[in-house]
This record gives sequence, structure tokens and C-alpha cells, in this order.
Amino acid sequence: MLHALTPEEWQAVGLSLRVSFWATLVSLPFGVLAAYALARWSFRGKQILNGLIHLPLILPPVVTGYLLLLTFGRRGYVGQVLDQWFGIVLAFRWTGAALAAAVMAFPLMVRAIRLAIEAVDPRLEQAASTLGASRPWAFATITLPMILPGIVAGAILAFAKAMGEFGATITFVSNIPGQTQTLPSAIYAFLQVPGGEAQAFRLVLVAVAVAMGALFLSEWISRAIARRISGQ
Repeated sequence: MLHALTPEEWQAVGLSLRVSFWATLVSLPFGVLAAYALARWSFRGKQILNGLIHLPLILPPVVTGYLLLLTFGRRGYVGQVLDQWFGIVLAFRWTGAALAAAVMAFPLMVRAIRLAIEAVDPRLEQAASTLGASRPWAFATITLPMILPGIVAGAILAFAKAMGEFGATITFVSNIPGQTQTLPSAIYAFLQVPGGEAQAFRLVLVAVAVAMGALFLSEWISRAIARRISGQ
């Protein structure tokens, strides 16, 4: 299957892998922080934060992409500052595709990590605090090792979601071959061309293989970490 891909198809696959990798890597620390805040902290506006995090799951992806364009486009509130002050342009760039993928995958990552944190007895951290450990140190030495399977599962699920992101990405960064054309965008483009069904089908097989591989890898790594933590 892979040897039959054309250079254009390989570009789409490679770009999707790069976008998904950076989307997952950059958003992971924020995902852990957000999950911990929702699981452990009590503060005003907690439900609003929870709603904002999960909003991309409810909104149509095109709406999310349009909001990203309004915010991070060259004329957007944040995009204008990034462009004029730092020379960073996200709209119609592969970095913008990574941002869109990260936003769409973030709720899945946070949910998986939050469930892992909620499964850990908070009294363990409290006991460490009474023995003189700071809250960050208690988290790093007690909670973090116990929630590693959840973090890994959340990261891989986010990676798989980012690989399949289409609506927000094509709205925010368009579908430029070699620059912003990810795997789903390439499938869509081939389906618009007469006779492009064969190319689209090859990429569909690649997408299915990557998604299934990510799910199996997530399960295997989570079980391996869980066995190591339990000492088996």
C-alpha cells in the first residue's frame, strides 16, 4: 500500500504526521494542567473553563476554524499582534494546521487525563504535604507516575484525532498542496477530481492504518506502564 503512494500523497501523509506530532506535543503540558485543575481545584468559573475546553466537541468544526481565523488570522486580535511583533503567521501555514488540530483534539486529551487524576486518591497528595512536600513536588512524585497511563492514552488519542481533523483545518489554513494539505484534505481534494477515487482510497487505507495503530499503541503502552507501576 505505502509503496503505491505518489509523491503528492506522501507529502500529505508526512504533513499530517508533523502537524499531529506538534499539536500533541505542544498541547500536552496544557492538557495536564487543565485536567488537574478540573479534577482537583475548586474555583469560580470552573464550569465555564470546562465548557470552553469541551466546546470544540460540540461546535461544528467549520465554526471552530472560523473562530480561529478571526482570532489568529493576520487581521485577528491575536494574529495581528503575533505578526507585527514576532513575525509569526499561523493562518494558511502548517503551523496553523497544528493549532487547529490541537484545539480539536484538546478535549479528548483533557478528558482522558482528568479521569486518570480523579482515580488517584487525593489524600495521598495531602499526606505528602503534611510531611513537608510542596504541592508541585507531591504531584510530580506521587500523582504523575500513577496517571502516566492516562497521559499516554490522552496523548495518543489526541494524535489520532489530529490526524483526522478536517473541518477546522481547511477553514483556517485552506487546502494548499505541500503546505497545508493534510491527509483528510488530500482525500477531499482527490474526491473532487474525476478519476481520483483510487488515490483517495489509498489515503483512506493509510488513515485507517494510522488510527488503528494509534489505538493499539495507546492500549499497549498504558498496560505496560500500569504493570510497571504495580510492580508486576
